Amino acid sequence: MNQLKVYEMRLKIYLLQDISQEQTYAVFANYIDSCLAKNESLLELHETNCYKQYCFDQPYPLEKDGIYKEGKVYTVRVRTVSDKLAQYFADYLANHYNHQIKGLTVKITIIPQKFISQIFSITPVVIKCDGTGSDRQAKGYWKKCISFEQYEERLKSNLIKKYNRLTGEKMNEDFDLYRQIELKNHKPIAVPYKGRKLLGDKVCLQAAENEQAQALLYMALGTGLGEMNARGCGFANYRYL
Repeated sequence: MNQLKVYEMRLKIYLLQDISQEQTYAVFANYIDSCLAKNESLLELHETNCYKQYCFDQPYPLEKDGIYKEGKVYTVRVRTVSDKLAQYFADYLANHYNHQIKGLTVKITIIPQKFISQIFSITPVVIKCDGTGSDRQAKGYWKKCISFEQYEERLKSNLIKKYNRLTGEKMNEDFDLYRQIELKNHKPIAVPYKGRKLLGDKVCLQAAENEQAQALLYMALGTGLGEMNARGCGFANYRYL
């Protein structure tokens, strides 16, 4: 199996205005986009419809009232499996600013590749569904148009496609990704996106012990679970065995 590395940047940011927790997805995505736009080849990556190879968390510490405060310092974790992106983020995110956020410092580390027992999403996992067959009119949230078994397959196939694209390999798909899956929310969680709302779920996976599952779930720490990872969805944390 190809040995990917997951890089984590802990970025300290200073807020130039109040930002609600709901707004952080778009606000921080725009912050990263505008940083990438300074580099021509990375701007092309941003504008191309492809896996973006990075994901990010919401700022912390969280605020009890759901409003991140102007004049306060927060930390955001940005992860990637791209050496090039990791170096670029380490070099430029700390010096980048726009009208809402000013970068302060970046600390970069590599997440050790040890045996993973569990991964769980910190931000909602989004699997978009446009509806097919008799459910062609169903759009948006997956529960409106596919079964849970199909959802599980989409979650797995999304990771395999990312892995194949990143490594140039073609992974054998006949394996179990996890021993158990649990959706932690009782109703879908909304993520604002371009004037509408994407609906996602907080997902917890008890990892399978085979080599393919371990490779995919480690990669997922850097790419995110599901879709829309460069918009703040599917950022996951982990527990080692």
